[in-house]
Amino acid sequence: MDVHGTVAEGFEPVREAFARNFATLGERGAAVAVYRDGRRVVDLWGGTRDVDGTGPWERGTAQVVRSATKGVAAAVLLLLHQDGRLDLDAPVGHYWPEFKARGKERVLVRHVLNHRAGLPVLDRPLTPQEALDPSRGPDALAAQAPVWEPGTDHGYHALTYGWLVDELVRRVTGQGTGRWLAERISGPLGLDLWLGLPEAEAGRAGRVGRVEGPEPAGGLRARPKRSVSQAYQDPDSLTRRAFAAITPFPEQNDPAYRAAALPATNAVATADGLARFYAALIGGTTGTSRLFTPETVERARAEESAGPDRVLVVGTRFGLGYMLHGTASPFLAPGSFGHPGRGGALGFADPESGIAFGYVTNGFRKTVTADPRAQGLVRAVRGVLGA
Repeated sequence: MDVHGTVAEGFEPVREAFARNFATLGERGAAVAVYRDGRRVVDLWGGTRDVDGTGPWERGTAQVVRSATKGVAAAVLLLLHQDGRLDLDAPVGHYWPEFKARGKERVLVRHVLNHRAGLPVLDRPLTPQEALDPSRGPDALAAQAPVWEPGTDHGYHALTYGWLVDELVRRVTGQGTGRWLAERISGPLGLDLWLGLPEAEAGRAGRVGRVEGPEPAGGLRARPKRSVSQAYQDPDSLTRRAFAAITPFPEQNDPAYRAAALPATNAVATADGLARFYAALIGGTTGTSRLFTPETVERARAEESAGPDRVLVVGTRFGLGYMLHGTASPFLAPGSFGHPGRGGALGFADPESGIAFGYVTNGFRKTVTADPRAQGLVRAVRGVLGA
């Protein structure tokens, strides 16, 4: 399988790791991009655009990135805070009065981002059609009682995170997260990154590849007495219920799904778009300024939640909207922050080294975090920096 693209001098091991993914790990189509101090040092792609083997992957091929979307959506809330429009320590009900029902008066905006809101499940899951309606998810969460005392523990809000974020953005700005992202981040920076794929992009032949459906959840690196795979098989577990907040999950290749804006799950991006997004957070790229102030970077990656995750079972670490480097989800170094997507995608930034990383794939796996293909690429980057 031919690998296309370029690497800067010294980053050849990343090309080798990328090729190994196809040779030994069953990669079908993927791309990886890496920036260092705002300069692109890795830009690789290979395989087929569609998981079923249709069409070659090209430099501009984009894919659904699943939960890597969460890191993109988090930036919107943090930028609203940075602009003085949103108080992270205010109750969610201050901006969204209907949300206060059923014991949620003390849920803070901060709890939405650090997965401590106690709202990872819906007592009545939404249908796919309901989930694509931007009002139905927030209405369901406004009527939902927390499953633990908000603020006292953490558990991954796999799907509900998106509705919580989106409704806060709407209440503060009058716009959905996808539109705000397009007007304030993706458009001005020229990123191939969308939350709600525009019709013009959807209509471009070969622009977005077809992805594989994910297997049941699994693949976390830590091995507790009860694995996430076992928990997922239990219909009464928070794990199963969290991932089943939409039942059945929408077909990810459906144009209607791609056109909707679900800030937990359905951003569409190229590897370069995802990497440049993280580069912009920490320092900007050639011709662009940084998005986050140094204070906001520290706020994003300061540990807010750590330890056994009530949904993912193993120990996880979260800042404000971002996963942090740890056993369950290794990034480049202890100061890195970002977000994986269930099945493979990964985006993160490491301010100390100036690295911003983006990986997208059409061959989803059962992993929630720590996909071996992405991890091989991360290890290669780490090795280059160590050398």
